[in-house]
Amino acid sequence: MMTKEAKKNYVEEMKKSFTANESVMIAQYQGLNVTQLDALRKELRDKGILFKITKNRITKIAIKETSKKDLEKYFTGPTAAAISSDPISTAKILTKFAKLNNSLKIIAGFMDGKVLDQNEVAIIATLPSLEEARSKIVGILASPAQKLVSILLAPGSKIANLARAKSLKK
Repeated sequence: MMTKEAKKNYVEEMKKSFTANESVMIAQYQGLNVTQLDALRKELRDKGILFKITKNRITKIAIKETSKKDLEKYFTGPTAAAISSDPISTAKILTKFAKLNNSLKIIAGFMDGKVLDQNEVAIIATLPSLEEARSKIVGILASPAQKLVSILLAPGSKIANLARAKSLKK
């Protein structure tokens, strides 16, 4: 049993976590063993994502005073919350893990002030991460520059090749 002081600290800690981060993904983990949960926690922690197995009644109290209060109804049964500032990475990791382990069920999420259902979380998981999007944009921007340089250098290289061929004939 948690003491009254421990409950108060838990509520404050959860309130800070919910307020400080823009995304929350809620999953039910019934059927996962400790090894599987540790593997999931490690993968999430490596990306800076907090994975918290919640005490539902106390978490509902904490979430009521945040912008994510609409998630309150999803905290039933053996529930865990993945809390982060990067919803895409969180959704990708949880979705990938859920495909490998049928016991993990993503039930809801929260992003940009909106509650997401399971299907919306799955759609978010297919989006490119911030790093992937940046690299694609850089590739798109760099490609025309490379083509332009090759076009500008082509006449010069043709002249150089002709001069070289002429010098070889002599």
